[in-house]
Amino acid sequence: MVSACAYSGAYPTGYGRYDKNTEGVPEPMFGQLRASGFTHFQQSGTGAIRKYYNYVRVTPMVQSLDGLGETWPLTDEAASPGYYAASLDTGIRCEVTVGEKVAVHRYTFPENRSSRVVVDLSCGGLAIEHGRTIPLRAHVENLGRGRAQGTVVLEGVPLSVHVEVRGLGTRQMLWHDRRLIEGGTRLDFDSIRQTTLRPFGLLFMGPTRAGQTVEVRLGFSLRGCDQARENLMRECGDDDEAFDTLRKRTSDRWSDHLDRVQVDGGTPARRTVMATALYHSLIKPCFADDESPFWPTPGPFAFDVCTMWDMYKTQIPLLTTIVPERSVDLLESLIRVCEEEGNFPIGYRMARGADRFFRQGSALAHTALADVHALGLGNLDWSWALVHMVDDLRRLYGEDYFEKGVVHPITHTLDIAYGYHCTAGVARALGDTRLADELGALSRRWVNAFEPGTGLLRDSEFYEGGKWNYSFRLLHDMAARIGLAGGDEAFVAMLDRFFGLGAEPVEQPGPRPDPAEMQAGYALQRFEGLNNEPDMEAPWAYHYAGRPDRTADVVHAGLTWQWGTGPGGLPGNDDSGGLSAWYVWASLGLFPIAGQSLFLVNAPAFERAAIRVADGEFVIETSGHVEAPIGADGIDTTPPVQYVQSATLNGKALPGTHLRASDVHRGGVLHLELGPRPSGLGRDVRPPSVSDRSDGPGSDVPGQRRAGP
Repeated sequence: MVSACAYSGAYPTGYGRYDKNTEGVPEPMFGQLRASGFTHFQQSGTGAIRKYYNYVRVTPMVQSLDGLGETWPLTDEAASPGYYAASLDTGIRCEVTVGEKVAVHRYTFPENRSSRVVVDLSCGGLAIEHGRTIPLRAHVENLGRGRAQGTVVLEGVPLSVHVEVRGLGTRQMLWHDRRLIEGGTRLDFDSIRQTTLRPFGLLFMGPTRAGQTVEVRLGFSLRGCDQARENLMRECGDDDEAFDTLRKRTSDRWSDHLDRVQVDGGTPARRTVMATALYHSLIKPCFADDESPFWPTPGPFAFDVCTMWDMYKTQIPLLTTIVPERSVDLLESLIRVCEEEGNFPIGYRMARGADRFFRQGSALAHTALADVHALGLGNLDWSWALVHMVDDLRRLYGEDYFEKGVVHPITHTLDIAYGYHCTAGVARALGDTRLADELGALSRRWVNAFEPGTGLLRDSEFYEGGKWNYSFRLLHDMAARIGLAGGDEAFVAMLDRFFGLGAEPVEQPGPRPDPAEMQAGYALQRFEGLNNEPDMEAPWAYHYAGRPDRTADVVHAGLTWQWGTGPGGLPGNDDSGGLSAWYVWASLGLFPIAGQSLFLVNAPAFERAAIRVADGEFVIETSGHVEAPIGADGIDTTPPVQYVQSATLNGKALPGTHLRASDVHRGGVLHLELGPRPSGLGRDVRPPSVSDRSDGPGSDVPGQRRAGP
């Protein structure tokens, strides 16, 4: 539930040194990394969504309270999963670790007559224009003996914190507008506005000798101060020093999760990027069991599902594979949101209100629900889930889709059609054949999104992309979709144009690009390089046209050049782990087709990999693998591409380049023979499409599609 990091107020997530930027090279706010303290509940690689948490700022100081908010240079940074440390140029060494619902800070002070730890409960968001989060209501209570508590309502959510400070004497006070309140025990703010907000919080003060450590413990809850205190006691107990114990416990949990994907071979840079990508993939969503502020009952509560339009393709399938119990918890939480709010969210932050990113997608939870049901995971009430899946498809854009067969923005036509397909599969598996047939018929309206004769989507508004970006989405009937484009050759030619194969190179925009420069780039209608959600699945569209070798070309180039080990080592916003999960899957030689219980197969980046699944291990092993460096290794040219020559699953030959998801989740050995030239594998036997199946839509036993005439 809890994250903690240094806070500068800069874009993109409050840690860093850049001003807000969505096009071109970002411009720095600071010449070097700086921090005004350490905040909690950071976002993870999301784009310009305005609010980024960064609540409850803790600042160690040797200055007076008037200096609060000043930023100091950061040096000697160190980080590992569950731990962050840095030195402020005030001479204070700062360390932070977290547990499930707690954070513990440890500060090593220089000698000073009046050292301070200041807790700012009014802090939130970013220090950029329109980026600040303003609390609506708050109360703060000084409990004495190094203890205090408070609740701040931020974006409609009550965030409570119980604070304990050890090692800094016993003098503590409330403060407001940077002025100490002598003798005060409680602050209450019933109605705060932009124009009336003045910072407020707590201050702990005392003399320190050189090298003296002070431990600040914070327990959090979305259900009040009592539960925050209970959370702190459960995780930290009453020990004098909880930091090291909590750090080890969190590190051990991370080690267990990161060990669930093991790779052999690879250069040091490639292995570092792979491990980092896996780590990033598992940071979000946040799970706050028994903490929902919106319903009183216990059970899973998940937030920071901030970019479902990215996550559903890559990150949620990764959770479903290596931490299936958490995937089920996520869906249980989303079903409960649907019960309480009337629809499945496609983005869900620690916030109340209608800001659910509805413009960017529709019916995306249906894909994960279909996959989890097909795999038989968990013990969800599937009849009840089906009710919500069906009802959700009629809301918002779904009403026009149901009545007219098409809806704009046109991408929602594809979303809703796919949602009907996924829901039909669940209905059929539950034995409701009549409902499944009705839903299946509605799912075929995806064809209305395409312009006859062009093979591309109709003109419409497009969110962060254009018709070319969105036209290569992997649908449930790719056979028919390729037919709309004029067949395999025409479809492949369109994909080649989209990926710029044979085209002249283009220059990337620099700082503050003018509109004309950006428009010229958009007019290319070109693949953007995996840094945006429509493009992440496009390389695998070649599989459906019998050209998995082209997929290998594009994916190999992306893995080689678009990730690295230093700053700029991601090609775009990580989008709550969606982009990093793409890297994990691509490196393993697999790509999940969310909602279809299917994986596509490609040449992996490592000689051998093992995924820990519920029933054991799924191993991807190779013969003929050639080690390939990546751009971070200092290479100048792209190393040769490798292609899958033949494949066996548990010793049995695969006729094509795809697997059922149940084969992966069951465990086994996928052996891939690799070579330097494209083979015939996957040319004739294609991944399944709905129009190929004899067993009905949504079945977990996909048929094989062979190339047409």
